[in-house]
Amino acid sequence: MAALESEPGLSGLEEDLTCSICLCLFSSPVTVPCGHNFCASCLELSWAGLSGGFSCPQCRATFAARPQLQKNTVLCRVVEQLQGRSGDKSEEEEENEGGDGDGDGEAGGCWAGEPPVSCDSCQEAPAVQTCLTCTASFCAEHLRPHRDSPAFRDHQLCPPLRDLQLRKCPQHNRLFEFFCSMHGVCICSLCLLGHKLCPTNPLEQAKATAQSMLKKKLVELHNQGERTARAMSTVKTKQNQSAETASRKKELIRNEFSEVKAVIEERENEIMKAIAEEEKRVWNKLDYIYSVLGNKKNEIQSLKDQIEMALTESDDVLFLKRAAALQRTSTKEAFVPVVEMDQNVMHSTYQSAITLKDKVKISVIQSRETKEEDKPLQPKIKTPPAAHPNKPTVGKKPHGPHQTHKEKTQAQITSKGETDATKEKKKAAKVAPITTPSATAAAAKDLIDSFLKKPREELLQYAANITLDYNTAHSTVVLAENYTRMSISDTFPGHKYHPQRFTDYRQVLGFQCFKRGIHYWEVELQQGSFCGIGVCYGSMERQGPESRLGRNSKSWCIEWLNSKISSWHNDVEKCLPNTKATKIGVLLHCEGGFVIFTAVGEKHNLIYKFKAQFTEALYPAFWLFSSDAVLSLCHMKV
Repeated sequence: MAALESEPGLSGLEEDLTCSICLCLFSSPVTVPCGHNFCASCLELSWAGLSGGFSCPQCRATFAARPQLQKNTVLCRVVEQLQGRSGDKSEEEEENEGGDGDGDGEAGGCWAGEPPVSCDSCQEAPAVQTCLTCTASFCAEHLRPHRDSPAFRDHQLCPPLRDLQLRKCPQHNRLFEFFCSMHGVCICSLCLLGHKLCPTNPLEQAKATAQSMLKKKLVELHNQGERTARAMSTVKTKQNQSAETASRKKELIRNEFSEVKAVIEERENEIMKAIAEEEKRVWNKLDYIYSVLGNKKNEIQSLKDQIEMALTESDDVLFLKRAAALQRTSTKEAFVPVVEMDQNVMHSTYQSAITLKDKVKISVIQSRETKEEDKPLQPKIKTPPAAHPNKPTVGKKPHGPHQTHKEKTQAQITSKGETDATKEKKKAAKVAPITTPSATAAAAKDLIDSFLKKPREELLQYAANITLDYNTAHSTVVLAENYTRMSISDTFPGHKYHPQRFTDYRQVLGFQCFKRGIHYWEVELQQGSFCGIGVCYGSMERQGPESRLGRNSKSWCIEWLNSKISSWHNDVEKCLPNTKATKIGVLLHCEGGFVIFTAVGEKHNLIYKFKAQFTEALYPAFWLFSSDAVLSLCHMKV
């Protein structure tokens, strides 16, 4: 800067040629979009670590993206010219200061800003060179004997050294001359005796060897960096490929689910159409009856008008003639025939919707269970998806949006058959080793105990939404709330005859039947009611003493009579401890051969458990005795 100030006309450029970040002359200046200039390294350091929000360090102008920096070549040349003039001026000053012409003008030979090395002889003048033989630094005056006298001709001179004492061996007070590569330390000539078994080299040779090794390491690190960059590029490519593959699969899956939704919507339209047709049929009949009643009303009104007119007749003869004719005229009472909606149609359509929903849920649950069972086998058996044992391979037709519904249905049937067969084989393989009755009983007991220990939250995975079967309800049993609530009404006109309807006891069965699997449902009852909850075979009698729950070998139930609770099966009663719970859970395990009744919300919630070998499909069964008793089936969130 002093050189710039000494040049006329250049002192005004000092501020313009200074970087506002480092406050020094520009080094490789670059220009940002707002017009300001900075050193390239200073700006890179200022923006390091930023992913957005780039701004000018001087005016704080912000940029939407990281600007592309271009070198300001004009400004760079101006700075180089000024630095060249400054360098020429500095050389001239050094030549003037070194006036004795000995070429020792390196006086001090130290970094700017540091005090010069003092002469070890006079302790005043700055040293111009250091003698490694004398291990001392000398100024120009005291260095003269080393230049003039032949006695000092072999002494090794070098630029002034500030850390000369650090270059000496602390043990022998001699300069370091060798390097021990085994211990990684510099040693003197006297230390060689202690390192005679170590590989040692002179300092210059050791330095050259270390430089060569570092250069090789630098090349190796450069190659390693390039390999890492290529690996990063490969990972990025695989990441993009996986995203593309996932996107294609998502589209295919979306198309598959669109077809599933279309099938469900088609079935929904069919059901709604059936209900609409039934509604239209009843509407048309009632509309016809309404029109007939309207004509009847007009006929009665006309007869009333004729009678009133006859009553105003003053002539006795005419009056009697009209009265005789009117008295012979009669009208029939208005009759409204019974027109009801076909409950079979209404219930069957509603039940078909519930059945479809349950089938979809069961399919989803089975697919999840199959996926979980196959997970441990995947690392051991690496088979392609097309060769999976639980998937159909019909004519090598691809699974995708181009597959027809018929093909999918056939594939699902094949898949389900193979899955069931595989499960049966696994089940047989598991059961085969157990041959003794005691072992079987122990296994069954362990299975029941495992379900008794499960909390309600785990049992909900087996939840089943039960609805009441209209065709089995007793004539005094009223079904409400979408066939999930039953009560007694002695004034109820009754249901139409059906061979499956109970005739002697106020009972009703659930519409759903269970032949395999695990199922759980809950029933809400009133405190102090006389009622029963259980399960039964579909072949249980519908009339006579054998048709009552628990009084035959085909049904199992729990009964409440005020505060008394008892279990019934095959006409055998067992008294049970009382419970205040009003919500009862029923767990049916078809393969395990047991049904458990629990008090929901109670700490010790077991009411009773039945153990049997079920040979037929089981139906939920319900029984009411008192007219004020009500049973409600709880909606289970599957």
